[in-house]
This record gives sequence, C-alpha cells and structure tokens, in this order.
Amino acid sequence: MTTTTATGRQAPPKTRTHPMSVGAWPLLFVGPLLIGVAIFYYYPIVSNLYTSFTTTNAFGGDVKFVGVDNYVDLLTRPDLPSALGNTLLYTGVVLLAVPLSVVIASMIELPGLKGRTLYRMLFFMPYLAMPVAIAQVWRIFFNGNFGLLNQMLKAIGISDPPYWLSTPGFAMLAVAFFGIWSSIGFNVIILSSGLKGIPPELYEAASLDGANAWQQFSRVTVPLLTPSIFFLTIMQVIGGFQLFDGLYAMLGPTNPAINESRSLVYLFYNEAFVQQNKGGGAAIAMFIVVLVGIVTAIQFWGQKKWVHYE
Repeated sequence: MTTTTATGRQAPPKTRTHPMSVGAWPLLFVGPLLIGVAIFYYYPIVSNLYTSFTTTNAFGGDVKFVGVDNYVDLLTRPDLPSALGNTLLYTGVVLLAVPLSVVIASMIELPGLKGRTLYRMLFFMPYLAMPVAIAQVWRIFFNGNFGLLNQMLKAIGISDPPYWLSTPGFAMLAVAFFGIWSSIGFNVIILSSGLKGIPPELYEAASLDGANAWQQFSRVTVPLLTPSIFFLTIMQVIGGFQLFDGLYAMLGPTNPAINESRSLVYLFYNEAFVQQNKGGGAAIAMFIVVLVGIVTAIQFWGQKKWVHYE
C-alpha cells in the first residue's frame, strides 16, 4: 500500500516486519529455558511412557517390550480400587482447605485490622517447612498412647479414644487433616492477593443498598474471588493425587493400616522401588498422569458456570 506526501510524491510502501527478521537473538535468550524444560520435563515423560511398555530386571537391564501387559496387570490388580478410592477421598477432604482459606483470608484483610503482615507470615510459615518434618510433628499429635489429641479427648470424658494412625479409616482422615493444615498458608497468600484486587467502592455500594456483612461476603467477595478459588482448586486436586510424603511419614511401611490407606503414588513407589518392577511402576505413573489430566479438563469445563472474570 502506497501513500502520497504533501509534495505529491509517493512514499515508499510500508512493509511489516517478519518476526524471524530479528535474527537468532530471541532464541539465544529463550533457548536455555527451552532446553531445560525439554530435558527435565518432556524427556522424563516420554522415557516413562516407553518404560511402561517394557520389563527389566532389578538393575534396569535386559529390557523387553511387552506392549500393554503392564497396563493390563495394573487394571486387574486387586489393590488398585482401594488406592484410587483413598486418593479420591484424600483429595475431596483436602479440598475443604479452599473455603476455609477464603474465610481466613477475608478475616486477615478486614479493614483496620492491625498486624496483618504478621498474620500472613504465621499462616504461610508451615508451607515453607519440609513436609516430612511437619508430618513427624503431626504423627506425635495423633499418637494413640501419649498424643495431644487423645489426651484432650480423655480430659473431656472419652476414656477409650481410637489409635488414629493405626486404625483404617481414621489413618487416612488424620493424613487428610495434615494436608488441609499444610496447604492453608499458600491458599491464604493467593486469596489475600485476590482480595486486594476487589475495588472498595463495590462494598460501599453494597452497604448503601442495605447489604449486611454476610451479604457483602457472599455476593461481592466470593464471586470476585472465584478466579483465585478456581486456581487453588486446580492446585489442590493435583496435589491430592500426588499424595505420598505425608502418608509415608505419618504411617510408614510397617503400619498395620498402610494397606488400607495407601494412595496411587504409594502404589507406584512400592511397585517401582520396593518390588523393582520399573515397567509396572511406570504404568502406574502414566495412569496417574492421565487421571489428573481428565479431572483437570473436567474442572476447566465446569469453571465456565461459576468462575467470574469480570
């Protein structure tokens, strides 16, 4: 396209700059990151997928391609339903941390509250601690003989409280309680950032319309926090399907309740590193990846009905 200047001469046509005309400089800066992602993220996934179709000896040698035999063995093994059920139960219980965090974050961000930074720090500090170390503390708390929880229950008249960590059912709930407690700090920080983005004029307008504190919270705060809530829900579900460290640290492999409380990742650990079945362990890992992908896709599909981005 040509234009005419004030002198009557035609100006040279304007050409659009092609993105590749800048040379290799963008690739020079982005290349190291892409190489790192390829080596540490994509290659392990592809390698694990290949391993799931093979069998090896205990030392990783004598590789034999067996097709889908590892997946058939996985889907027919008797402990898969219980491991899947425990994982889903843990994930569902730990999701309670999201609404609890919404309440806590809203209280911290109340106008005029003093020491807000201190409260944020106190809630966030457990998230920075090593999960295994914190799990040991909760293991003492839930101890059936001298744990603080049972001591409090005995003090209020319950003479025979359960052995929480060695009783099937109670053991998984104890681990889930630890999961809720350890995730609140991260959730509160994310939600506090979301609360700061809500214009105070909306609360003033709601107050002028006669809305009380609960109505302002349920009809202004929560709807405008739904993007942050959705993000935390995604992270909480993914973290729930990755349950291992807290379960292993609180129960341990010799616990009588471990067989009824093991998760999918614990199943993977036992198959790949205890039984030395690398192919079977890789199949379990790919099963978890596919399962997380399906659940995440369902969450993204459902968020259109309740997440408000405006």
